[in-house]
Amino acid sequence: MIEKNTQAQELLERRKNIVANGVGIFNTATVKEAKGAIITDVDGRELIDFAGGIGVVNAGHCPEPVVEAIREQAGKYLHTSFNVVTYEPYIKLCEELAEILPHGEKTKAMLISTGAEAVENAIKIARQATKRPAILCYTEAYHGRTLMAMSLTSKVNYKFSSGPFAPEVYRIPFPNFYKYGGTQEMDDFVDTELNRLRESAHSMVDINSVAAIIIEPIQGEGGFNPVPQRYLEGLRSFCDEHGVLLILDEIQSGFCRTGHWASWQHYNVEPDISTYAKSLGSGLPIAAVLGKAEIMDAAGSGTIGGTYIGSPVCCAAALATIQYMKDINLNERAVQVGKIVTDRIKKLQKEYPGIGDVRGIGAMIGIEFVKENNPGKPDTELCDKIVKGCAEEGLILLSAGTFKNVIRILSPLVITDEQLNKGLDILVNQIKKNI
Repeated sequence: MIEKNTQAQELLERRKNIVANGVGIFNTATVKEAKGAIITDVDGRELIDFAGGIGVVNAGHCPEPVVEAIREQAGKYLHTSFNVVTYEPYIKLCEELAEILPHGEKTKAMLISTGAEAVENAIKIARQATKRPAILCYTEAYHGRTLMAMSLTSKVNYKFSSGPFAPEVYRIPFPNFYKYGGTQEMDDFVDTELNRLRESAHSMVDINSVAAIIIEPIQGEGGFNPVPQRYLEGLRSFCDEHGVLLILDEIQSGFCRTGHWASWQHYNVEPDISTYAKSLGSGLPIAAVLGKAEIMDAAGSGTIGGTYIGSPVCCAAALATIQYMKDINLNERAVQVGKIVTDRIKKLQKEYPGIGDVRGIGAMIGIEFVKENNPGKPDTELCDKIVKGCAEEGLILLSAGTFKNVIRILSPLVITDEQLNKGLDILVNQIKKNI
C-alpha cells in the first residue's frame, strides 16, 4: 500500500500534477531500480514483478549482457538514421530475426520503434503487395493506439472520442472457446467459427477486396485467449484460397513468452507477415515486421519506416537480448514457469468456481474471474480487488480482458522458483480472501 508522506506518494502526486490524465495508471508502484524479477521502489521496498513492463522484460530487468551492449554501442554512435547512413547492427538484427523466425524460403525484415508502428507498416505492406484495401480483424483484439492500429483494436476504452477511424476495417468474432463454446465440443465450435469466417466473405466484405487478416494467436489485452489450433489452420487455408495475406501479431506473445520465439511456432502455422516488439529489446523501444521476401519487397521505396527505424542502440540491445535468451535457454524456462503457475491456480480453481478459466501457452497465462461459474458474467470487481490486494502485499499484477476480469501473468522468465512461488502465495491468498 502506498502510504502518505512517502517518496512514492510524493512521486505519484507530482505525476498527477504534470502528466496528462489520459496516460493510464495500471498500478501505483514506483521504481528506483530493478533487477531480474524484482523492482525496488523509491522507498526501498522490494516488489515481485508479475507484469514485466506489460510483457517487455521476458529476459528480466537489466540483464547484464544487454546493459553492457547498450553501453558499448552508446559510446560509438547514437543515431544516424538508417535511411541516411547504413549501420551494421540493423542488418545483423534483421539477419538474426530471419534465422529464428523464418517465413517461407526467404525472409526479409524491417525495424521500427513500437508495436503500433509494426502493425501500421505491416498493413501498408499487405495493401501494396495485394493491391487491395480491406483488412479483416477480430473482436477482443488489441493492436495499438495509432490510427490504423486503434481502428483494428476492439476495446472501446482505448478509442473514446477518437474517431473517425481508418476505413476498410472489418471485424468478426474471435473464436473464444471458453466464452462462446457453451456445450459444444471443440471441433464443433471451430467448425462453426470457420463457417462464420467464410460467411463474412459474402455478408461483410468482398473477399477479393481483402488484403489481409490480422490476428493475435494469443490475444493480449483481450484476455490471453489462445486461438484454437484447428481454427488457425483453417484460417491459413482460407487465406491461401482467396489470395489474402495472414498477419500474425506476436507483439506480446513473442520472444520466449510461450516457450517459442513466436507462438505461431507452437501452432506450426506460418504467417505471410508477422509483427514483434516488447521483449525484443529488453525495454528499449524496438519493433520488427518480418515476412516472405516477395511480400516485404512489394512496398515501394520510402513508403515504410521512419526517422528512428531501428535505433543502433536498440538494435544492440535486441541482439544481446536474443543471445542471452539463447544462452540461458529461456524458451525452456518459459515452459517451466508456465507449469508452476498453471498447476497452482488450476488446483485452486477446483475449490473456487469464481475462477472461471485458467488458460495460456508457456508462461503466457490468464486467470479469468466470473460470477456463478458463468463465462457470460465477468467479475470485474473481484479481479480489481485481487490486483489491489496483491499490490499492498508487494506483488505487481495487471488485469486484462474486455471487462478487466482477467489477471495476466507476465513475470520476467528469469524469475527464480522461490520468487515465483512467493508471488503465487500472495496471489492465492488474495484470491481466497476476496472470492
